[in-house]
Amino acid sequence: MSVTHVHVHLFYGADPRYYRKGENIGCLYGYHHAESPEFALSYSQDARESAPVRLARRALKAVLGFDFIHTWRNRAAILNSDVVWTHTEHEHLSVALLLLLLGRRAAPPMLLAQSVWLLDKWPHYGALRRAFYRKLIARADMLTTLASENAALCRDYLKREARHVYYGLNTADFPVREPEAWTPHAPLRIAAIGNDRDRDWETLIKAFGHDARYTVKLATRRRIPASLHAPNVEIASASGLKKQHALYDWADVIVVPLRPNSHASGITVMLEAAAVGKPMIVTNVGALADYFDGKAVSYVPPFDTQALREAANRLVAQPAVALAQARAAAAQLVSRDLTTQHFAQQHVEITREMLRLARPQPVSARGRATAADDAKANETAVMRHAPSEARGGR
Repeated sequence: MSVTHVHVHLFYGADPRYYRKGENIGCLYGYHHAESPEFALSYSQDARESAPVRLARRALKAVLGFDFIHTWRNRAAILNSDVVWTHTEHEHLSVALLLLLLGRRAAPPMLLAQSVWLLDKWPHYGALRRAFYRKLIARADMLTTLASENAALCRDYLKREARHVYYGLNTADFPVREPEAWTPHAPLRIAAIGNDRDRDWETLIKAFGHDARYTVKLATRRRIPASLHAPNVEIASASGLKKQHALYDWADVIVVPLRPNSHASGITVMLEAAAVGKPMIVTNVGALADYFDGKAVSYVPPFDTQALREAANRLVAQPAVALAQARAAAAQLVSRDLTTQHFAQQHVEITREMLRLARPQPVSARGRATAADDAKANETAVMRHAPSEARGGR
């Protein structure tokens, strides 16, 4: 069996050599589960850099919309691979530019380009940026997204088909446990966690803030305006696995408040909540129902503070319903295999398909003889009807 060399190009800061160093967790998103005698993986490496160089790299990233200096530093590993996997458009646009500049050779690497925020931002880009990005995206051999809505937008905006792959949970960090009971505290303990750009903290705080029936812990690195602060809402970061588990253990309910988006914002927290056995209230946007249905999640409309409160109150009034919901979420996580292992395996299957379509199919000796005869006949017909100059005459 021939070995396929895959280079996984990730953002600066996700170098597996340093990410959670000493814990031996592999790649941040679980791509390491694809390693096998068939697939040999390498990863982008972070270069040590001085403060001025870091500032220059980030400035260029702000202009282009992707980190080309980080990609350029990893060009040897990229160009020496058979296939490049990327996790977001920040990586695949950058790799595409590199391949267009340097990849003109007999067998350049194929590019599996996964997008997350690109399609949400697309309507807001100017004509020049759209044209530039279309040129880069045309270099990709396969487009993937984490949500069906995003895949549909690829057809609308880019006129390209995209494959929907399912994101997954690292079950070593969050072992799946089915809850045996659910008894809410008074006041109800609500936890919300996340740093995604589409978290709707305003609706969350307006729904539960300044209300003695609820105690809220909101964990984010994003700034919350002082005007939204409330005495029953604690705002802090929850960096690190230990703090995240402590927050989930404390909570009765996990709330994922979201603004409309197409990229499954909030899915990581939903997977974690399902694994730890806590009922969820989630804004019904971003094709999250691709992952968990209405039996596993209390879905509410966007920007609806009343619906958010009513969903929480229903769970308090019907603990058996809340428990059944949490159990359904845990069961669906398992039955649908929403794990990092399956996430990596989907990339393996797609890559096999890409390679199979790219490689010419073997032709039998009889087939080669027939093809040669056909080619000779076509050549004779062309020469018979060609002008005399083409046949060497004057």
